[in-house]
Amino acid sequence: MFLLLTGKAGSYAQFIAVLLIFVIVLAVTAYSTKWIAGYQKKQGMCANMELLEAIRLGNNKYIQVVRLGEKFLALAVCKDTVTVLCEIPREEWKDIPPQTFSESFKGILEKVSSGQNHASKEPKE
Repeated sequence: MFLLLTGKAGSYAQFIAVLLIFVIVLAVTAYSTKWIAGYQKKQGMCANMELLEAIRLGNNKYIQVVRLGEKFLALAVCKDTVTVLCEIPREEWKDIPPQTFSESFKGILEKVSSGQNHASKEPKE
């Protein structure tokens, strides 16, 4: 009904209506994306399988360490094949805690933008 207005009032009303529809579509998209991500995460949960480490050797070639139940296996993963390299005894596996960064992203960005090298090799006194 307000879309039938003419002149400036009609233009503003149409703009507000389009903006409102855009926000509603954006909200529905965000909600559905989060719902689908949660659903897929539940489907992919495996209590007995876990990728622990991976290193890239070349194009589409990796060595991965995976936990399958209580066993630790080293796998060679290529484009079309997966080969078991060896089993790693539990005693030889070292759990390394994930790295945490003490510096904020803003601090790192300021250092980079000012031209400072945060990873300089100079010894500190």
